[in-house]
Amino acid sequence: MKRGNSGTACSSGEGQQTTETQGEFVKVRKSVLERLTTEVMQLHDILPQILNGDVVESVQKLDAVEAIVEKRERELEQLRMDLEHFKARLEVAQADCLKERKEKLTVRQQLNEAKQQLLQQAEYCTEMGAAVCTLLWSVSSNEEAVQIILGSSKALKFFSIAGQTMESFVRSLGEDVKQQDVDSDESQFVLALAGIVTNVAALACGREFLVNSNRVLLDTVMQLLGDLKPGCCTKLKVLMLMSLYNISINIKGLKYISESPRFFPLLWWLLNDPDPEVCLHVLRLLQSVILEPDVFTKSASELRDTLPFTRIVMLSKSRNTDLQMLAQDLLEDLKVLEYES
Repeated sequence: MKRGNSGTACSSGEGQQTTETQGEFVKVRKSVLERLTTEVMQLHDILPQILNGDVVESVQKLDAVEAIVEKRERELEQLRMDLEHFKARLEVAQADCLKERKEKLTVRQQLNEAKQQLLQQAEYCTEMGAAVCTLLWSVSSNEEAVQIILGSSKALKFFSIAGQTMESFVRSLGEDVKQQDVDSDESQFVLALAGIVTNVAALACGREFLVNSNRVLLDTVMQLLGDLKPGCCTKLKVLMLMSLYNISINIKGLKYISESPRFFPLLWWLLNDPDPEVCLHVLRLLQSVILEPDVFTKSASELRDTLPFTRIVMLSKSRNTDLQMLAQDLLEDLKVLEYES
């Protein structure tokens, strides 16, 4: 056997192998070589039995598992890095959130303060409006003052705002409202506006102005009378009914409101109101229709078909003397419907 350039010799006692080396060769005993050959041949025969397909497959699986483990370790390391990154972002987000909470709290405090200031301003405006309009209500009973008011460039705007304010007030009433709080500034404000409209409509120049330039206000008044429930806001109802009655004195005004599809259903609705003063003004308005021949002739058919005679007969027996007399007079006037039927 080739060994190398240097040679060595190894010897032992009896029964021990002896090898001698010279040059590139190694000398071994024949018995040792035969034994070595035998062992190699035995291994050659035994190894295929040991290293069968399962072992090879297991080794391959082990290699695959080791590769997977290595991959998972890399992924785990990446996840650790991502975790650290997200932790850092979370800390930043938490800091920002805390900052935003503080800012939100500050803004909320400012908002509450602004709401409080707005509420105070609204209360002040309502109080001021109630005071001013109450004074104007008194002044509007003077014809010269009304003419001055109507001559102002702000007259149209004023009556438009008056209608919107009354509408807003009625819309704000709760479902369980039974009686108007006449002592509140808001109620007094609205009553004063309705009173101003009534006083303006009581004058010929005022009626002309409202009929020619502010029919939206008349529509709003009729709409609100229909929205108010029986027994609710009696004083406001009376003032609005008085304003419609004053308008009815003007032939154009009477024709306009009587031709509204909601007019007669509104009257029959209001006749069911438990307050006698409301019923009184409804009958006065109905009497205006009957006493105007052109309007009555045009409305006779609808009156004959829808008029609640039973309710009017009941009102003619009311303990309220004024209501009783007006209802009786109205029944006399309505007999002409029987003759025409």
